[in-house]
Amino acid sequence: MSATTRTKQHPHDDAPDTADAFERLVRLPEGPERQALRDELVRAWLPMAERIAVRFKGRGETLEDLYQVAALGLVKAVDHYDPARGHAFEAYAVPTVTGEIKRHFRDHMWTLHVPRRVQDLRNRVRQATKELSQTTPGRAPTVAEIAAHAHLSEGEVRTGLEALECFTALSLEAEMPGTDGYALGDAIGGPDPAYDVVVDRVAVKPCLQALPERERTILYLRFFGGMTQSRIAQQLGISQMHVSRLLSGCFAQLRDELLAGAR
Repeated sequence: MSATTRTKQHPHDDAPDTADAFERLVRLPEGPERQALRDELVRAWLPMAERIAVRFKGRGETLEDLYQVAALGLVKAVDHYDPARGHAFEAYAVPTVTGEIKRHFRDHMWTLHVPRRVQDLRNRVRQATKELSQTTPGRAPTVAEIAAHAHLSEGEVRTGLEALECFTALSLEAEMPGTDGYALGDAIGGPDPAYDVVVDRVAVKPCLQALPERERTILYLRFFGGMTQSRIAQQLGISQMHVSRLLSGCFAQLRDELLAGAR
């Protein structure tokens, strides 16, 4: 019987009766005849695969690409189907094609990596929202309504709703709503140079506290008061040369203590 012969024993009008063809395919050795029969089986079941692909339209992927992914899943189903197991090809092919499309979304369409559990929550929340929208016209269903309908907790529903936003990401050049040309990237802060010295300040604090009061005063006036050595010398009543020697001594002592503490 030809692989394209139709029969009413399948639940879909376009499902061909290919039982005999698959029996022949299993017995044929590798070669042109087997390849031709394999291609004929793929063409015969292609409408079913495309029908499955249509279920996933509107999720960020073009229908043409979905058709290609579904066709790939169909080829895998034809290649791995074993009629000796006693199951109709359709029962094997439908989950195979569906799984191939879902893997495509998981591996290629998510902008952010989302755990499988969260993806499942997203699908359940999406389906529940779609079903509830038919009974709550004019408004979106609430989190509590979705949770009750999908048999989920409200926390799981919120996680699923957040995952709905993970398919695509905004460009940093995208204008933020309600602004006049203010891009998303403008809201991202830059590096703060003050963070680079936080650790150093914490490390040097006990060393500074151990210095004599005069040396601490000189360091404060020089680096926090912004005073020159000459002005410090004038304020303290000592020579500028003495201030310079005291500063050099402080630097050496602090360096030695910090290096010793780092060992």
